Amino acid sequence: MRDLGLEEAIRVAGGVGALAKKLGISQPSVSNWSRVPAERVLSVEEATGVSRVTLRPDLYADAGTAGEIDEVDAARAQEYALLSVLFARAPDAALLQRLATLRGDASPLGLAHAALAEAAERTSIERVEREYFDLFIGLGRGELLPYGSYYLTGFLHERPLARLRAHLDKLGIERAEGQAEPEDHAAILCEIMAGLASRRFPAPAGSDREMFEQHLAPWIGRFFADLEQAESADFYRRVGALGRVFIGIETEAFALPS
Repeated sequence: MRDLGLEEAIRVAGGVGALAKKLGISQPSVSNWSRVPAERVLSVEEATGVSRVTLRPDLYADAGTAGEIDEVDAARAQEYALLSVLFARAPDAALLQRLATLRGDASPLGLAHAALAEAAERTSIERVEREYFDLFIGLGRGELLPYGSYYLTGFLHERPLARLRAHLDKLGIERAEGQAEPEDHAAILCEIMAGLASRRFPAPAGSDREMFEQHLAPWIGRFFADLEQAESADFYRRVGALGRVFIGIETEAFALPS
């Protein structure tokens, strides 16, 4: 089963085959990884832009990548990366197995992790794929529309998306080639926050706060709350709870004086 750092690298690269091609190695070699091998971390970071802290926090988080990122930001990046992966597509067998091993303490976030682990253990690939389809795709449309423009205006591709694109352009963050979803999709916004928190994106200090306050805080908490109550949600009910708790922590942290 793959860990979250490897999952994120594969997602950013565009699949196992695409990552293997970028690294100049065979696809079966990458398919056999459960996590990025220590000797490959720097080449995967260079090929995908995914921070070494996200790829192998066991090797690099404590060192803080030469003082560039602290333990809290590394953990935040991991949390955002997890949410991004779960909203980008239905989890595959490897990710469900990885999620089933999550453990949590008695904190609200720890309990949300534990509940997600239980949900991952009892679901199946067929059930979670159907759930993802019913929630976010549907026949015509899904039960929920995970877009900032929709939550803020009731329509897609509205001014909130235009403002987000202008902000991303200012930060030098470009739309991924072949990306079909607009940038205000929950998965993409969480990916952006993961990149800012881990400093995978070279942006000025405080850019993660600005991105969060301007483009996530006004709506994404409501989306997570709606997901918890969605009729089609079972596994994703726990994803919604995790997102709601985590966004609450982020909101409180960013409200503190900098």
